[in-house]
Formats: sequence, structure tokens, C-alpha cells
Amino acid sequence: MMKKKLIAVVGTNASGKSGLGIRLAKAYGGEIVSADSRQVYEGMDLGSGKVTPEEMDGVPHHLLDVVKPGEFFSMADFQRLAYEAIEDILARGRQPFLVGGTGLYVDAVTEGYVLSDRKPDPGLRAHLETYDTPALYEMLRERIPDTDVDPKNRHRVMRMLEKLEAGDEGPAPRAPRYETLKLGVTWPREILKERIDERLDRRLEQGMVEEVRAMLEAGVSEEFLTKLGLEYKYLTWYLTGKMDYDRMKGELRLAIKRFAKRQMTWFRKDPEIHWLDMAGDPLQEARELADAFLEDR
Repeated sequence: MMKKKLIAVVGTNASGKSGLGIRLAKAYGGEIVSADSRQVYEGMDLGSGKVTPEEMDGVPHHLLDVVKPGEFFSMADFQRLAYEAIEDILARGRQPFLVGGTGLYVDAVTEGYVLSDRKPDPGLRAHLETYDTPALYEMLRERIPDTDVDPKNRHRVMRMLEKLEAGDEGPAPRAPRYETLKLGVTWPREILKERIDERLDRRLEQGMVEEVRAMLEAGVSEEFLTKLGLEYKYLTWYLTGKMDYDRMKGELRLAIKRFAKRQMTWFRKDPEIHWLDMAGDPLQEARELADAFLEDR
């Protein structure tokens, strides 16, 4: 039986993937499912780079604003909601586009991760929380010497340790539900750095500091905001007096660039991604690939 077709548009921060995804969705009567781990939260707009209603240009978007800040939201939650949205889009005769830069979320859908339904053990989680991140990473290295988990990503290191303890070893089995065309969006390093700097300046001018201040005043915890990383972490540190504005902005610029590099490391591992030539006509190139992909739909 032929699989239903999904088009994914992936890439780094400030690469322009959201805009390209919207233009493609308009061209193919499509709708967008966002694959971003922070855009799922209500009110996290400027800090997460969420597209505005005007930028959507009439294209329906799914999985934006589906949970309140501070509430738990996992990769399994994302996968479940993404599958529901994609099936609904297909049932209405529309073309689904999965657009975003959270590689784990993208792969959970496109690769069809078969996820364990085991819940985290609160006792084990409390025990692991007593260790700093380097110590946790060493524990993981003892169990899996060649692990590719980012040693600074505390959440992922802890989740992997929890899975090992539960006997859930090795990568998740995979059962892809869709045939997927994967389109990649990025720029040469120096251009991407300029785009990151320009976007950060623009969002600060638009009120990103005020966005985070409003969350803190509404009772969203410092811990939750700092765990989200990047803009939310550094702006929380600034607003709670842990660093001044200039230092915050300088360190945030570097942090976003390091994150974009990690995003590319993740996506470059996938040989199925067609990297578009952004110096040429990426929309035309993407449409030619999509036309060929969808011709026997």
C-alpha cells in the first residue's frame, strides 16, 4: 500500500525555513505543522521565532500555542499531535508540510519513532537531579561509550539514563507512516551569522525582553524559562539581575550561533535531505523537487 506523502522543510535558526514553508504551502494548497519545541507554548512568540498571523499569509498552521508555559510537553506529545494534525490535513485533501528546526521532533514524525509508553520514574529522576550535568554525562558514557547525545543537554542525558534504567536500551524502533520529501534550508556560515545577529536585534526591538518579563510576572518559573535555553534563558538571567544587558546580548548571540551549528550537525547526518541553493532560486528548486515527488499522489 502506498504511503501518504509529507513534505518537510528543515534548517537552522534564522535560515528562512518558515517563510519558504509558507510559500510552498500556498503553492500546493497545503497546511503547516510546526516542528519547534518552543513554539508549542502559548505566549512564546518573539523568543521562539513564531510566525505572526500576517506572515502566515492565510496558510493554516498547526501545533502553535498548544500548551501553557510551565506545563510538561514531551517528544511523544509532539509526535501524537503531529500525527493527528497531518491525518486531518490529508483527510481534507490538503498537502501537509512539516516545518521546523527541532531535529528530534522532525525525526520522530518522518522516521516514525516507535516510542515507549513507560512514564519516567520520579524516584530515579529525583536521584539524577542531585548530580551536575558533566557527572550525568559520565554515567551515560560508562553505559554507552559511543553515545552521540550532546554532553551539555542535561534533559536528553537524563532521559537516556532513565531509558537505560528501564531496560529501554538502544535507539527507538522505527515505523515511518509517510513517504517524506525533506528540503533543507541554510546559508554559508558567515551569512548565517549575519542573519542571526540581524534577527536578534530585530526581535529585541520588537519587545522580546518585555515578552519574557510578562511571563515572569505571570508566574512562569525561572527554572522553566532557563531550561528552554537561548533567548528565554539569557533574558531571564538579565531580568533577574544575573547579568547586565550588554553581556546578555553578547552571550546570547554566541549561544544562538553555537545552537545553529548543532542543528546543522544533526541535519547533516540525514542523507535524504535535499539542501536548497539559497543563493539561487530556492523556491523554484523546491517546487521542482515537490512536483516530481507529488506527481503520482
